Amino acid sequence: MDTKLDPSRDDLPLMANTSYMLVKHYILDLDVDFGSRVIEGTIVLFFGDGNRCKKQMNSIQETFQTESEETYTLKTAEPCGVSEMDASTFSPKMRYREFAVCGKDDQDAFDDSGIHDNQQQDSEISSSKYCCDTGNHGSKDFLLVLDCCDLSVLKVEEVDVAAVPGLERFTKASKLAATPEKLRREIVHDLVALPADDWREQLDCYTRCSRAPGCGELSFYTDNWSLQIRKMGVQTAADFPRAIRIRYKTKPEGQSVTWTSDQSGRPCVYTMGSPINNRALFPCQEPPVAMSTWQATVRAAASFVVLMSGENSAKPTPLEEECSCWYYYVTMPMPASTFTIAVGCWTEMKPKTVPSDDLVTERPMPIPPSAADLRFADACGHVEYPCRFQNASTAMQDSIPHRVFAPESLEGACQEALLPLICPCLSAAHTVLGTHPFSRLDILIVPASFPSLGMASPHIIFLSQSTLTGTRHLCGIRLCHEIAHAWFGLAIGARDWTEEWLSEGFATHLEDIFWAEAQQLSPHEALEHQELRACLHWRRLQDELQNSPEEMQVLRPNKEETGHVSASGASIVKHGLNPEKSFMQVHYLKGYFLLRFLARTLGEETYFKVLRKFVHLFHGQLILSQDFLQMLLESVPEDKRFGLSVENIVRDWLECSGIPKALQEEREAEDCAPSGLARQVGSEVAKWIRVNRRPRKRNRGKQEAAFEKLSPDQIVLLLDSLLEQKTLRPQTLQRLQQTYLLQEQDAEVRHRWCELVIKHKYTKAYEQIERFLQEDQAMGVYLYGELMVSEDARQQQLAHKCFQLVKGHMDRASAQVVTDMLF
Repeated sequence: MDTKLDPSRDDLPLMANTSYMLVKHYILDLDVDFGSRVIEGTIVLFFGDGNRCKKQMNSIQETFQTESEETYTLKTAEPCGVSEMDASTFSPKMRYREFAVCGKDDQDAFDDSGIHDNQQQDSEISSSKYCCDTGNHGSKDFLLVLDCCDLSVLKVEEVDVAAVPGLERFTKASKLAATPEKLRREIVHDLVALPADDWREQLDCYTRCSRAPGCGELSFYTDNWSLQIRKMGVQTAADFPRAIRIRYKTKPEGQSVTWTSDQSGRPCVYTMGSPINNRALFPCQEPPVAMSTWQATVRAAASFVVLMSGENSAKPTPLEEECSCWYYYVTMPMPASTFTIAVGCWTEMKPKTVPSDDLVTERPMPIPPSAADLRFADACGHVEYPCRFQNASTAMQDSIPHRVFAPESLEGACQEALLPLICPCLSAAHTVLGTHPFSRLDILIVPASFPSLGMASPHIIFLSQSTLTGTRHLCGIRLCHEIAHAWFGLAIGARDWTEEWLSEGFATHLEDIFWAEAQQLSPHEALEHQELRACLHWRRLQDELQNSPEEMQVLRPNKEETGHVSASGASIVKHGLNPEKSFMQVHYLKGYFLLRFLARTLGEETYFKVLRKFVHLFHGQLILSQDFLQMLLESVPEDKRFGLSVENIVRDWLECSGIPKALQEEREAEDCAPSGLARQVGSEVAKWIRVNRRPRKRNRGKQEAAFEKLSPDQIVLLLDSLLEQKTLRPQTLQRLQQTYLLQEQDAEVRHRWCELVIKHKYTKAYEQIERFLQEDQAMGVYLYGELMVSEDARQQQLAHKCFQLVKGHMDRASAQVVTDMLF
């Protein structure tokens, strides 16, 4: 375990000392100001005992400690000054300088390496003036460390929860003859421990406690990656306040928050799964082990809609001065990184037409849960919360309530492409995996600058506008992918962020299964389509592995230290800040092929039976790769495991770069006997190669080649294959475009078409490249590189022109990558 953080490296620090105190609940009270591009307000954190004090739930989990890590220290400046202003007198409109804050100057510096810094350029996990005590017997003040970046922290104070009347019903603390400090700690201790049945009363108590007056300001300091808080004279975590309020504001350049315009030109803001997650939105504990619930009240101008990770379908409450208030809550503990918010002038899209017959929307009644499923539901291993898996009625709910939001200008596209798909895709997911982990779903079509095709968070999915073009195929596939994340990535999370394959590999594998079920394909049709998809994934994986560093190809880069943390709970995410990582799909594709290999080797029926069992046993928990692999193999008789073991799967698939031997052998066999759909594409490729040859003599009597109708995936494979041809004549490219109406196809097809246009300098289609780079920014970054490496002046001019048109609204990370390509 590295103990020092070097800003020049690509590793992301998780600074929070979760071993001593864990946030159990957040309450956010925020104002969104589009004029200043700032979100400001307060957050109240309620703490329980740290991870060190908790009983470990996973039998595989190990504690990684060394003698040198027994004291967790940070480089700090002198403690911040504190003011005498009471919290009750604060107004969000007050100026920052009205508060006494950190010692030097609050003006942030931004260095060439992209590191935001309040006062210093170094951030270390060791060597500090103050230390975090590890055993309730330290000689210095205990230091609470939260993950924080790009925030202006204005004030930190303890909350006087003992001043809240009426808590006696739910807590035993009021009966204790204790000091005021101990009484406050005991109240929060009892509050966070209330049983799940009392969740409504618990949320009410949290709300009332969050409004209690302050009872003393706390010293604090911010550096590159953390907010460090201490209370003078408090030497142990056991004596530290259990409820603190932080007043803060975001910064316009904050890396967790994107301020932009929607497709109608109206302002909007959203958070996304950036490498630093939510630490530039609010101070928090970012390590996955810090599972918490939250409530949030957000105020914005009345013309805006606020969407958020929340179990309730919030409606606006009108306030004075043309402002509205939105309130959301979550009762299922999840990592703070999963919290998402989006504020914009969205319009709710509701079905207006009868769905067409090309997709089955009326489905049979869901099959009642089997006795085995009900047995699994009784064995929840997570902390107590109102669990849907314990409710027989939710087990029968094949779909969940859902809403769709988008700019008004995209209403027609949503009506045509997205709305008819939601119920079939949700129902298909239920058929495959069972109980939906979340009670409802919002789907938002995000601005064109969103850097991926989709993102899933609790109760909300972001979809790119690129999924709405062409046929419904791409929209359906991507929607299924994001729905799958409800189970893998959200309800079941990775205990170590470097094991992304546990989220993305499962979602990529399940997207095809869900989509086949949603379309009600026969087993033979489903198998044909899945084989075709595997062929496409194989080509992409090969290309990615040929063009990426070996160290970035490993699914488990921490190897035997995966899941290990320092004594304090701090850790480092390997390659977490590497800009290349966000554009790589190794975790998606290698993870997909591993799961496909296991399903085919052990049998599809066995595999999916175990998968359903795994979901029932591990929902609400964090896992490592071994947890899934061990359960899968233990569910199969030894004589049917074909020599597979957890050890050799980890060694051959997760901890090595390149192509696993078993996958190479499988694909060689597939190439010798391709599936029917892939074989059909092969025949069409041969026709196009013949068409492309310049005839020596005109054969007037010879009939022109007749081309078969192809699905979008088949067209992608066709164009992929034609990209391997050294030369394609302009006449061939023109006929290709006319035959398949390529400019009207989905974004996947058009992306391949743009690659062909660039490779063969087909100038007649340059307008289509320009359109793609503006409207499909989630997929266009690679094309900038292709335009530049061609060393063609006109293509390079096209790249610069397009970048100038979109860079003002482009995703920050994508813009930096394109800048590096162009200049």
